[in-house]
Amino acid sequence: MSEQRSKDEHTAAIRTDRKIAVVVNTHSRRGRRRFPEVLRLLDAKGLEPMAVHAVVNPKRLRQTLESALALGPDLLIVGGGDGTLSTAVKHLAQRDVALGVLPLGTTNNFARSLGLPLDLPGAAEVFRTGKVADVDVGMAGDRPFANLASFGVSVEVASRVRPWLKRLVGRAAYPLTALAVLPRYRPFRAYITVDGRRHELLTHQLNVANGRFHGGRKVARDMSIDDGTLVAYQLGSGKLLRLLLETMVRAVSGRWRSLAGGPFVVGGEMLLETDPPMAAEVDGEVRLRTPLTLRTVPNGLRVMVPAAFEDR
Repeated sequence: MSEQRSKDEHTAAIRTDRKIAVVVNTHSRRGRRRFPEVLRLLDAKGLEPMAVHAVVNPKRLRQTLESALALGPDLLIVGGGDGTLSTAVKHLAQRDVALGVLPLGTTNNFARSLGLPLDLPGAAEVFRTGKVADVDVGMAGDRPFANLASFGVSVEVASRVRPWLKRLVGRAAYPLTALAVLPRYRPFRAYITVDGRRHELLTHQLNVANGRFHGGRKVARDMSIDDGTLVAYQLGSGKLLRLLLETMVRAVSGRWRSLAGGPFVVGGEMLLETDPPMAAEVDGEVRLRTPLTLRTVPNGLRVMVPAAFEDR
């Protein structure tokens, strides 16, 4: 972990020295189409980056991020969806560099959790008038994550959702794909141990969230990305009809109740076991398997946020 300046010092450095690097994922059609606009907006805001990288091949994203960081920027602006930003979080966690977010994805969960404008002009304005804040990073085993670790039907949904459907209907592509997958999906039993207490449930889907949003919708009204806790919650139960109905309701309304009264398990660290053992989807990447320990790193990431953001 690098030694960090105070947040005020870091904010002042960004505004005064303008040491900025930019990485935009142009592999997606939206990223490719909006890339010229990104450059025009930064120029209009008086921001002259030290370097600008357009990533055409996703396999080169990690290498490109490291090349940009090697220049020593105070602010690394990253344009892309939640998968791109999750990769950036892995590189920036616990470093003295702030992440600037250009939301170019379908659901933009991370940007929503930070209270960022979802339009590019508004997001770019944050780089000029915003402030540096510290937010939490989730850890699944030894892998940092920004938003969500998921278990169950979502792993299959993530592998089956079609890019053309995402372009056509946006974030609704995920619950629509889930409705096609669910009829033949069988429930599993999950065991979550927090502070010595073991919780057991039968479900088709379990999520462990760090940020406030899932599928572009709030997980809970009073959840935060900087409260030092993870929130585990199931979608539906072991009953398929209930899950189908809940999936449709979430697609339309997307509103959970308060953490205090909702079906949530909350903690700074939790051990998750499943029967049978199963794959984990961590911010869109299927790399790990249960049993798995998940925890938070409080204030593990520096980000550029609107001046009104409540930094705890």
